Amino acid sequence: MYFPGIIVGAAVFLIIGICHPIVIKMEYYWGKKSWWILGLAGLILAIISLFVKNIIVSTILGAGAFSCFWGIHEIFSQEMRVLRGWFPENPARKEYYDSRRRELPDLGKHPSHTNLKKKTAF
Repeated sequence: MYFPGIIVGAAVFLIIGICHPIVIKMEYYWGKKSWWILGLAGLILAIISLFVKNIIVSTILGAGAFSCFWGIHEIFSQEMRVLRGWFPENPARKEYYDSRRRELPDLGKHPSHTNLKKKTAF
């Protein structure tokens, strides 16, 4: 039997499970301006993965890198979730959230619906 697929799959599962709460906490404490931390971590992991000879470890490092890159997108999405009230906002950043709510009047709409044209009745 060969276990590399199971090992990589389990590692990716753990990486995703760890990254999700990290993104939530980063947005809570620092806001979306902390995206560069994930970008830097992803870049470092990607570079390290290029020099590791063990294919399993290299693959896991690459998966970690791209999970960090995806986390950049999630930081911005997490801010929108907070603004919609789906996640708690940091009381120390209440003024920021209030100003963002004034800037974004369509917060109640799902992001995929914002580009749809309004249907007109005949």
